[in-house]
Amino acid sequence: MKVFLIGFMGCGKSTIGMRLASKIGSSFVDLDHEVEQQAGSTISAFFSAHGEEAFRQLESKVLKEFPYPEHSVIATGGGAPCYGDNMQWMNANGTTVYIDMSPPALASRLEKGREKRPLLKNLNDAELFAFIEGKLAERRSFYQQAQLIVDGVGLTAERLNALLQS
Repeated sequence: MKVFLIGFMGCGKSTIGMRLASKIGSSFVDLDHEVEQQAGSTISAFFSAHGEEAFRQLESKVLKEFPYPEHSVIATGGGAPCYGDNMQWMNANGTTVYIDMSPPALASRLEKGREKRPLLKNLNDAELFAFIEGKLAERRSFYQQAQLIVDGVGLTAERLNALLQS
């Protein structure tokens, strides 16, 4: 079984993904890490040098060509489901889980780590909140194509595993 975790940056895909993989004895794959390996640079540096379109193309290629172990939990980038046919591909190749969170909850998680996130690094608090609201509105229709939608506030690996089993 492959589980693709999707959702906005800061919703906990990597943290919950690592914990879930450990709990169920699966491999954990962080798509952002694999993109960095392929690019030979950080996402931030690649983004700055080549732009968002080139980044999304590389991300889609890595998503579809990575040799996932048979049992794996994959944390995707926040925008990955919204590019090309990525969402359809994930739905066809595993179980997709949207970790849903409100803009205020996301803003509170993201306000301290802005510098490592290319889309957020130059935003003040008000701009950050507006950015989150706008991007969530754009991405919601993609995120809601997930096979399972869960509330990210207080989400644990145990709870997610139980929801996946039901």
